Amino acid sequence: AFAKTCRAEITLLHATPRSLLQDQRVRALFQHLRSLPEITRWHRSRGDAVGAILEHAKPRAHQLMVIGASARTNAANKVPGTVTARLLDEAKIPVLVVKAKQKSAVPMAADAELAPVDYTISVVVDKWFAENTFHAHEFEDIAQLVKLKEQQGLTISLGLPTLNEQETIGNVIKTMRQRFVEEFPLLDEIVVIDSDSTDRTIEIVERLGVPVVKHPDVLPQYGTWTGKGEALWNSLYVLRGDLIAWIDTDIVNIHPRFVYGILGPLIREPRLMYVKGFYQRPLQLGRKIQARGGGRVTELTARPLLNLFYPELSGFVQPLAGEYAGRRQALEQVPFFVGYGVETGLLIDLCTRFGLRALGQVDLEERVHRNQSLHSLSKMAFEITQVVMQRVGEARGVELVEQLNRSMKLIRYEDDDFDLDVADIQIHERPPMATIPEYKKLRMGEGGARD
Repeated sequence: AFAKTCRAEITLLHATPRSLLQDQRVRALFQHLRSLPEITRWHRSRGDAVGAILEHAKPRAHQLMVIGASARTNAANKVPGTVTARLLDEAKIPVLVVKAKQKSAVPMAADAELAPVDYTISVVVDKWFAENTFHAHEFEDIAQLVKLKEQQGLTISLGLPTLNEQETIGNVIKTMRQRFVEEFPLLDEIVVIDSDSTDRTIEIVERLGVPVVKHPDVLPQYGTWTGKGEALWNSLYVLRGDLIAWIDTDIVNIHPRFVYGILGPLIREPRLMYVKGFYQRPLQLGRKIQARGGGRVTELTARPLLNLFYPELSGFVQPLAGEYAGRRQALEQVPFFVGYGVETGLLIDLCTRFGLRALGQVDLEERVHRNQSLHSLSKMAFEITQVVMQRVGEARGVELVEQLNRSMKLIRYEDDDFDLDVADIQIHERPPMATIPEYKKLRMGEGGARD
């Protein structure tokens, strides 16, 4: 904060005993510090700490020295330690000593024998949460978004995946077209990607004059799967924008913020590659609202699994949210799971490929939609668990999912009797769209994807 105020550059010097170089907390701290843009120079000493600090802290090179002093268990001891005392006495530039309120989680030499506990991932996630979490109201000035879009020469597509959404699709299209096409030219195209609806969904869409594509017809030479992820993967081939936004089409309380909220951070922050929405999600049973939060599968399956195996993603409020947007250059580089695991897979793969700092999330306030049965949610949770296990196994060079049972016993209660139904639930994934020859040819014909 001090450096930002003074517009100063920071040189970081960390004196580390050899005995601590393999400590997980120390190594994670180094990794975190290297990611901070404020630090322009980096030095690490393994020998005489005081000598190394004095060697670098020369008046012509630096104007201020800041020393971190850990809190001691003995609060009454206010005498500086030996290293701090020597630096205060021998330094040729001003010295600022900053004492922590709590004892450092990163071990000092005296703590080297303590069992390693990964505290630093919490620091990384907290920092990410503070810097990469937005609110939709920050981007409600649509005219400003259009101006920024035009300055960057961006094109933007909205994809609407549908499967029997006759009750809501009409209002979704009207709301988005009025605000982002007729009033403000934020969207360059709106396309419905349908998964063989059997109700009046396609009829309604065509009557409104919006293009509709059935996902099994997009790249039929590669076969077809059922599932939302399959529709999204195919939509990458159909949609033309540099930025691609998807929102679910079963939203009852549809509002323009569901689109400008997820697009705004990408337009304003070039470093971001992917943004997910989150919201309060009331569970409506009849006329009663019984619960609020992130959704049952989110809170009972997805977030616990991510906290366990991918703690860097633990700051995402709703990893399964169906409203998200990304840059084509990122989305085309990662595989898509064809079913309910698509959101989880995208988070893990995009983080692995581009880093946590390239991901963001935005508060969309409240979302009301059609609730699914517990049987459907059980199958969804089973599929998401497989996706996480697949990526965990791949990271360790083990075919973990192949060793797991992938049939699920579903308990059915009917006529005062219990029965067991068996569901075969196996995950499948599509390769990165950038590897598909037809896609590469299409993009080359359009002048190539923009950087």
